[in-house]
Amino acid sequence: MSDDLPIDPLLDPPEEPPVDPPAGLPPRRARRQAPTRGRSERLAGQRAPGPRTTSARPASARAKSPSALRRRLTVSFVVLAVVLGALAFGVWSTLYRASSDVPAGRTVSIVIPKGASGATVASILADSGVVANPTMFRLRASALGLAGAIKAGSYSLKTGSPYDDVVHLLTRGPVVELITVTIPEGWGIPAVAARMFEKLGIPEQEFIDLATTGAKKFDFAFLADDPTPSLEGYLFPKTYDFKRGVKATDVIKVMLAQYGKETAGIDYSYARSKKLTPHDVLAIASIIEREAQVPKDRPNVASVIYNRLAIGMRLQLDSTVQYALHGKVKLTLDDLKVDDPYNTYVYIGVPPGPICSPGMSAISAAAHPAATKYIYYILTHKDGSQSFATNYADFLKLKAQFKKGLQ
Repeated sequence: MSDDLPIDPLLDPPEEPPVDPPAGLPPRRARRQAPTRGRSERLAGQRAPGPRTTSARPASARAKSPSALRRRLTVSFVVLAVVLGALAFGVWSTLYRASSDVPAGRTVSIVIPKGASGATVASILADSGVVANPTMFRLRASALGLAGAIKAGSYSLKTGSPYDDVVHLLTRGPVVELITVTIPEGWGIPAVAARMFEKLGIPEQEFIDLATTGAKKFDFAFLADDPTPSLEGYLFPKTYDFKRGVKATDVIKVMLAQYGKETAGIDYSYARSKKLTPHDVLAIASIIEREAQVPKDRPNVASVIYNRLAIGMRLQLDSTVQYALHGKVKLTLDDLKVDDPYNTYVYIGVPPGPICSPGMSAISAAAHPAATKYIYYILTHKDGSQSFATNYADFLKLKAQFKKGLQ
């Protein structure tokens, strides 16, 4: 080949012979003295024959594609949604899911046993539909500070009630169902027994037997004066409230206690001065209750009784005969002769006991009679008022007036 041909730039340049450094100069650095790699060698490495290949790169160095990123985010959101949903379902199931499908607004009766735990109470309420969820009920009771204050007993509650309302109802205690019973003044034991059967379901004969024979079974000081086994007159007439299912003994105790309370302030000194006991006063009061229809007449009727007793006269009052004959209304002359200690046409003095349950007006009149000389009285007015007389002749005039008609 000619030396004049141009040098191919892709070929390495011809090697030059090594040149020794001039004397006295330091040697060149090893880097510059070392043979250098030719350009053709470098290009050969870059343009090596064969198919082009891509060298592998680390994953951290590769660019992430947008679609792959979106897929990863979607999966992450799905997983998060599932976890949150499971958590929410767990919370709902624990705190909000209803334990019963009983419709709201119904009245149900439940019983909270004595000593029942909070969990038991909550379950009873939830199973009956009173509250939706037992756990939420316990949480609300604790939040209100009333978890340990729930009272045992029977309750009548509405289904679907608010938690706080139920907590407060249970801590106030069961509402006792009371039955109102009114006993009018002037009623005797049989009438009282019939009313107690009507209102409370107490058997009439059971009540009558206890009230007429069981006076000594009740420990009240005022009964010490009662010489009879009967409680007639002592069952104070009043309006009472009794629990459902109450027994005859309990009813009588309440009525006796009321009598003691009502008569505690009665002054019996006048009666005692006439040798009469508080029991006698009650017997007189029961007669006044039946004989005098108008309250203003009662002290005068009482004075008639006291005046007759003072002179040893029989009381001769129809009401006592009616009691002896078990309430017979229309009396005959033969009836007035019946041999019974309560028949004041036959027996002198105050009857053995009361003939009914008098009210406080009659009892006060019996203890504090009017100061009169009346011996007789008779009904003369349409309003039930009586007229009074001090002698038999005047009484006959009043009687003739009565036969003409009431004024």
